[in-house]
Amino acid sequence: MSGAPKRVLIVDGYNVINARSHPGSAQALADARDRLVNDLEDYAGFSGQEIVVVFDAWQAERPVRSVEQRGAVRVVFTRKGEIADRYIERLCDEYAEDVEYRRAEVRVATSDALEQTIVLGRGATRVSARELIYEMAQVRRHGAERAAAQPVKRSTVGDRIPAHIVHKMREMTRGKE
Repeated sequence: MSGAPKRVLIVDGYNVINARSHPGSAQALADARDRLVNDLEDYAGFSGQEIVVVFDAWQAERPVRSVEQRGAVRVVFTRKGEIADRYIERLCDEYAEDVEYRRAEVRVATSDALEQTIVLGRGATRVSARELIYEMAQVRRHGAERAAAQPVKRSTVGDRIPAHIVHKMREMTRGKE
């Protein structure tokens, strides 16, 4: 085995949205989904995790499941009649061998107690929706602090050219004067 295990976070999207606020209208729900996915993209960038966020459409008229990749975040909308919990459980099953052989660490973000118990039995660890929200804020804050603490380097084309080539170029320009 080489390197650290792959880190995967599976998020029950509506569960986390409901832990943040309770959107009223369909537009407010769509905005809350977009905001969560954007926040998860930032979080993935700072944390280095692969993230899958699952939104269930079991009451919607969506006949097929849709999957969209947004940066390091895979956004899944289940099909009509399929709840997010079942999709998340199947995903945990797919990672089970990698988890067993320590090639992957899988966490599931949900506040559903039954779902937490089921995913624990499938080798994943659990994090509540509120814990994830707090963790995302902490990682973002520390990432921003780290970025602010690093001095901005001035970068020029000359900085990327090997020294021996710069030396030859200077010799060539001196010869033309």
